[in-house]
Amino acid sequence: MASRQSLVTGGSGFIGQHLVRQLLERGISVRVLDVKKPAKDFPKGVQFIQGSVLDKELIAKALKGVDTLYHLAANPHLWAKDKRVFLRLNYEGTKLVLQQAAKANLERIIYTSTEAILGSFRHPPAFLITEETPLPKPEEMAGPYTHSKMLAELEARTAIEHGLPLCIVYPSTPVGPGDANLTASTAMIRDFLNGKNPAYYNCTLNWIAVEDVALGHFLAAEKGRIGEGYILGNENCSLSRILTLLEENLGVRMPRRRIPFGLALGAARVAEFVSNHLTGKEPVASLEGVRLAKAGLELDCRKARQELGLPQTSIKKAILATAEWLKKEGHLERSC
Repeated sequence: MASRQSLVTGGSGFIGQHLVRQLLERGISVRVLDVKKPAKDFPKGVQFIQGSVLDKELIAKALKGVDTLYHLAANPHLWAKDKRVFLRLNYEGTKLVLQQAAKANLERIIYTSTEAILGSFRHPPAFLITEETPLPKPEEMAGPYTHSKMLAELEARTAIEHGLPLCIVYPSTPVGPGDANLTASTAMIRDFLNGKNPAYYNCTLNWIAVEDVALGHFLAAEKGRIGEGYILGNENCSLSRILTLLEENLGVRMPRRRIPFGLALGAARVAEFVSNHLTGKEPVASLEGVRLAKAGLELDCRKARQELGLPQTSIKKAILATAEWLKKEGHLERSC
């Protein structure tokens, strides 16, 4: 086990850092390729290469001696002033990584997709989504992020057809400590705890502890079947239930007012216009985020539980751990 070598692209990110720790705990040597330097509490003993997955030569260098590749590098946000960044990093970056991986002698490749591409916001499915549910068309995606991830997904599926030993994992909505980039789920919890949102659109999401998502990547490499996809999720849970959980356990009053989709979408349009043309700062609500909320994808996660042994940490524990981390890092403006 100690002689094994893994490369984690995007290893400084939310899921990536947890995966790195779990690999090291299992005696696996870890190399990380990321544009962002890791946090101060990043585990010791990691070979860190700073750079982009858009650098073909650097990817080839990072893959030398590697037996398992975990490709997590992506822009996970639902808004950017320059919308082209999603296509460059999420699609073109994945294409380059897979091209270089095809030249390396890899035993296994785990590509991190997203559950957000598994359904169309235009025609939300009236049933539980599984790994066998047909994918929507790229033009049915909710925005630039999901469109770029769908194109990357198609590249991964083509790579499987060409013989690469690849599995695809679909994380749902990860929550827990360590989200330094404040991705959508963490930012949403922060804003509710800070009283930034007086009302909410009551969508249903599938939630999972970030540690379980990270472990799901490792389990997919160890037990997953080549060519298969695995939804890494846990519980389908409404936003109203999450807000009730926060209020009951932290004593912070959550909003009671629910707003219809049309109003939520209109507010997002205004917020994005201000962000795109005036402030350059991320909006409180993005168009893509509201559209994804409308889709309200409910997931069937049995395959990963049965085939991989994916753990199912309680969502309450994961949500409260997120709040505790936000407090520790100084992101909360009122006491909880």
